[in-house]
Amino acid sequence: MKRSNRTTRATPRRSPAIALAALVVFLGVVLVAQLTPGRDPLAAPSPSTGAASTGAVDEFAFVRRDQDDPMALGSVAAPVVLVQWTDMRCPYCAVFNRDTLPVLTKDYVDTGKVRIEIHDVAYFGEQSEGAAVAARAAGRQGKFFEYLRAVYAFAPEHKHPDLPREKLIAFARKADVADINRFTADLDDPRLRAEVQDNTTSAQQLGVSSVPFFVAGKTALSGAQPLDVFRAFLDDALTKAR
Repeated sequence: MKRSNRTTRATPRRSPAIALAALVVFLGVVLVAQLTPGRDPLAAPSPSTGAASTGAVDEFAFVRRDQDDPMALGSVAAPVVLVQWTDMRCPYCAVFNRDTLPVLTKDYVDTGKVRIEIHDVAYFGEQSEGAAVAARAAGRQGKFFEYLRAVYAFAPEHKHPDLPREKLIAFARKADVADINRFTADLDDPRLRAEVQDNTTSAQQLGVSSVPFFVAGKTALSGAQPLDVFRAFLDDALTKAR
């Protein structure tokens, strides 16, 4: 689904068939970018800048591997980076973050096998954008993932949550953000909003039209798939990274 000048809605997807379709679209966009002179660096592999000290090479340039990245979990030297595109108002993003992410964190991140990096998008209106800004504001105080957990813990089933400003501030308290006054001021920081908007545009240019969406190595997966699917997805990426 493509967005016009105003934000439109992308339908969350869960079925393996749609996951395959998303994979084809994503890899098609990347392949075209690789073969086109003057290609978009967001879509191209970056052997020289995207590689970690482990010797990992030929990663996509959207893999950050930044030691000080507040929107990432795990070692920068992990052999595999799992990149997740997420929208704070996406019900299936909430399912993944509530039910699957804690297990993957314990079994893959804490063991040094996988690093997880978040790319935020705003596909479900102005409140999605505001919530992404709020998560980044919490990240400035080292509470990005705590903020995500607070928001997703209260997400309704199969519905987009209502996230007005007062709720965003309440979630900051639930996430134990230390300086609420600073957090509130950061909600109005135009730099944070521009970062969210740029991330959303970049995701659309890559062909990421629904969330949650994931890339590990050179393989993509769409939707809040069962835990066993994610295990197989990451195990395959780890095997190929050896």
